Amino acid sequence: MQEVSRARSTDKRRNLNCAEPIGKERIQRKKLNPHYVAGFIDGEGSFSVSIGKHKTLKRRMEIRPEFEIELRADDREILERILITIGCGRIYDLSYERYGWYPHVKYKIGGRKDMVKYLFPFLDRYPLQAKKLKDYKSFKKIVLSMEKKEHLSDKGYQKIVSIRDEMRKNGKKAKSFGNR
Repeated sequence: MQEVSRARSTDKRRNLNCAEPIGKERIQRKKLNPHYVAGFIDGEGSFSVSIGKHKTLKRRMEIRPEFEIELRADDREILERILITIGCGRIYDLSYERYGWYPHVKYKIGGRKDMVKYLFPFLDRYPLQAKKLKDYKSFKKIVLSMEKKEHLSDKGYQKIVSIRDEMRKNGKKAKSFGNR
């Protein structure tokens, strides 16, 4: 439940209208070819690690790794099938009405336990083929470090921030290259 409330608060900060998320227990879809899903993630997936203020943590900072795919709402079925194929995650309905955009849907895995149990084994078995593989490896390193509680020490926290900053730098290089 904590993951859901955190996701809602993140989306509220962006002024998005979110309905209650839907998980695999409510989706009746056929699995996709896992190689197709890996290719889809290469093109549309996002591995992100945000660091934000948190009142109750000792360091007063929280590290939030998230995997997401966001598409227009008329492509909802493909996200449902990806969720079923990977075996975990949630789908959120997003409204961008105030911007005049079509509604969107977001497939999201925000829990580290689900990443370790489902996402990482899936992507290790069906590896990414494009430049996003580098982000995946960095993302996985951060999550596994957090699972070992390394983020609680100053040295571990700084290591995670450094890896995250490198991911961001690589993402900016890719964006600037595409805008030429």
